[in-house]
Formats: sequence, structure tokens, C-alpha cells
Amino acid sequence: MAAPRRSSTSKSAIRQVPWRDPRPAPIVLVSGPEDVCAERAIAGLRDYVRAEDPAVEVTDLRADDYVAGTLLTVTSPSLFGEPRLVRVFGVEKASDSFLTEALSYLEAPQEGATVVLRHTGASVRGKKLLDAIRSGAADAVEIACPAVKRDSDRYDFAAAEFSSANKRIAPAALRALVSAFSDDLTELAAACQQLIADVDGDVTEEIVRRYYGGRVETTAFAVADTAIAGRYGEALITLRHALASGADPVPLVAAIASKLRTMARVAGLRESSAAIAARIGVKDWQVDRARRDLAGWNEESLGRAIQAAARADAEVKGASRDPIFALERLVTVVATRSEFGS
Repeated sequence: MAAPRRSSTSKSAIRQVPWRDPRPAPIVLVSGPEDVCAERAIAGLRDYVRAEDPAVEVTDLRADDYVAGTLLTVTSPSLFGEPRLVRVFGVEKASDSFLTEALSYLEAPQEGATVVLRHTGASVRGKKLLDAIRSGAADAVEIACPAVKRDSDRYDFAAAEFSSANKRIAPAALRALVSAFSDDLTELAAACQQLIADVDGDVTEEIVRRYYGGRVETTAFAVADTAIAGRYGEALITLRHALASGADPVPLVAAIASKLRTMARVAGLRESSAAIAARIGVKDWQVDRARRDLAGWNEESLGRAIQAAARADAEVKGASRDPIFALERLVTVVATRSEFGS
């Protein structure tokens, strides 16, 4: 088995392995808060070792409900010498007994055993263990699963889902899908997999809307798009539809504010979309969209809208007793490009 390549950019001695292409090692640290990526990585490790030897023994442990001596027991060679895969969850809440035995295990890992340690990073519990692993102990590897927060990261995630399955999806369809599930990566991943499994041929925007039409239409970005385009009546209807569907006011305001900020950053720039995207940390298509959105806007109206978004953000987070009114006022300012009530 080829050893994973050592990352040239890593500041620690541990070798880094991408979660989409996991490889076993005596110790595998799966770190970070993004459960979707972590679950995929751990499942990929299981499939990898099972493909090498279908007789592999798989054992799951909880580090926070640990019985002393279990780790050594389940990693010890069996009578017939089958490989062992031990998956340990909840390391961020590990008991003292687990941490003590895991540190001891690093000094002499069992031959033929792969121990996977899942640490979400939700606490500093187990820091000594993590430091020991990352120092290069036991020829360990780390699979980092950082939080996917930015729209561009979610877009990349979804694009990779289809690419990994050798499935083509139209850019407009991908944008619609990402917008529909912008608040939940688990649901986005499930939606991608459903389309990959169910759709013969390329995935088009029409197909995405057929599958997830209600959700696409009520997404926060649909509200933002109609308001920024100046379609006042449609924007209010879309907003009320979104709220009736259970949308939270906070991400609705965040979607409008995000698009306004991108417009402000792009306004007046003459560089190529690729150059601007690289400089401000977005995708080429987001720059192109922002440039289209800027039609009919000027510095004064854009500044007014951004101020309204900042006010609405505070109000929907507790500064006002009526977050719905705050949202409607924001949509009015953005869609009419004028002061509220003028």
C-alpha cells in the first residue's frame, strides 16, 4: 500500500489526506466540525480496508463512554490474523481512561490495525493526544474536515459531488441547487446524491426545479435576487412565501447583505472576472452575477441598501420585537432603491 504523500504546506509532522480520498494508516485522525465530510471519510476508509480484505473486523467505540482496556483488546491480533478497523467517536469528549490508553497505544500500535479517531474540534479536550498524533507519532495521517461556510465552498462541494460521480450538471442547475440548500450541507449532499442516482444524462436547471422546486423558489437567495433586481411586488410575495415555508429571518437578511456586499466590492472594477474573484475570494460566476445585479444601481442607492441591511441584521437578531417588519422594510429599501416610506 502506497503511503499518503506528506503535505508540503503542513506545519505539523502529520501527513494530510483529503477526505474524498481517504487512506488507512495505523492511526487516522479525522478532525474538524463538518460531519458530512467526516462521515464520508470514515466510510471511505472502511470501504478501502474491506476491499483489501473482506474479512476485516470493524469495531466502533465511544471515547466518552469508554471501558478501560477495550482499545488494546479490539486492536490485538485475532486467531486468524484478520485486519482490524477500530472507529472511535466522541474524542472531543473523551474520558480520562481513554486518553491515557490512547496515548500509550501511540507508542506501540498493533500490527494490522487501523484506529480512526474522530474529533470534531468542539472542545480542547484531548489536546495532548492530538498534539502527540500531529507530531508524527505512529505514522499517523490526518483527514481535516473544516466547516463549509462560504457560498463558494458549498458550490465547490456540490460540484465535486457530481464530478466524483462522473455526472454533468449545468452551472445554472448547480447554482439553483446550492441556493436551495445553502443552510444545510447534509441536505445539500443528500440532494446531490439523489440527482446523481435518479437522473439519466445531464442534470439541468429544469430538473433541479422539478425535484426541489418549492425549496428553490423560497430560498433566501430567491428573495435577494428579486429584491436586488427591483421587482418589488414579486420580492414581497417571495419573502412571504419563504416565511410561510418556515424560513428563518436571519439567513434571509444574510443572503441580501451578502449579495449587496459583493456588488459593492465589484462596482467600478475593470479587471477580468477571474482576477477579481481571486482577489476578493469568490467565484467567477459570482463576479459576473454581481456585475449584472449592479444595473440600475448607483453609489448612493447601494450605500443606502447596505445600511438598511446592517440595521435589519441587528433587528432580526434581537434588536427589534418585529423581525418580519424589519425584513419587509429591508426588501422595500432594496427593491425600490429608495428610503423606506419615500
